[in-house]
Amino acid sequence: MTRDLPPFRAAFLAPRHWPAWFGAGLIWLLARVPYRALMRIGGMFGAVAARAMRSRKRIAARNLALCFPDLSDAERAELLDANLRDSGRMLVEFALAWMGSRRAILRVPVTIEGLEHLEAAHADGRGVLLTGAHFSHLELAGRLLVEHAGVALAGMYRVHGDAAFEWVIRRARARYAATMFRKDELRACVRWMRDGGRVWYAPDQDMRGKDAVFVPFFGVAASTITATHHLARLSGAAVVPFFHRRLPGGGYALRLEAPLEDFPGDDVAVDTARVNAAIERMVREAPAQYLWIHQRFKTRPAGEAPVT
Repeated sequence: MTRDLPPFRAAFLAPRHWPAWFGAGLIWLLARVPYRALMRIGGMFGAVAARAMRSRKRIAARNLALCFPDLSDAERAELLDANLRDSGRMLVEFALAWMGSRRAILRVPVTIEGLEHLEAAHADGRGVLLTGAHFSHLELAGRLLVEHAGVALAGMYRVHGDAAFEWVIRRARARYAATMFRKDELRACVRWMRDGGRVWYAPDQDMRGKDAVFVPFFGVAASTITATHHLARLSGAAVVPFFHRRLPGGGYALRLEAPLEDFPGDDVAVDTARVNAAIERMVREAPAQYLWIHQRFKTRPAGEAPVT
């Protein structure tokens, strides 16, 4: 767990880490900008991203064609453009989530529904696995829940490739997250939830490995990790779908749904399909804000042609 943060090392100042420090400095500066102005800056970044991310644009276009076959070409093109522009806002929203002051976060307009589901699980002595998806504002949504509703929330994450940047982000997250678990710290995560802790987890990316099954996502077979089933089975935690979307006029709407009933069941594939169905509903509420630039269908079932 990242509760015990590592000390700063002089090696982090080596020239190979300078790009990471530059990026961290930019993030810190962005986090000082008031929210409304920050969103305008994000819009400018988005306009550049919509023209610059050519390879990612192809990936997003293919994903949208697979997942929204009923849309016309013009409608998908409009959705694609909106999605690429939204990816520019992702940078400023991560900046605010990581390095914004608590005062700045409390100034962000937000509505939160469904906190009673967390309270009910607590009353039953159960932990909670908040199950969400990779939207551009996913980290900010978690911090909004922590600061505005006082929810003690842990998270799961991948270690960053640059050690200096990893140090910066771990320290930033420690200001608001109850703790953070690496993807390989499942036992610690299970113990946390057994003790009544709440963990936020997004299982909607294509991660190759044996702990994945092919289940539908927008009607397309998608390699999906089975960790939600296993974490719930081992911890006894309630699995609560976590919806969040950015509103057109600014601010965010967060919604916690009732826990998935009779979860986990006996069939890991059925449970994983249920999780994907919940995530699909999240995406349909704000399709332009989902991370379509990720190669969600990169891994294919045996004998099936690649998605290009």
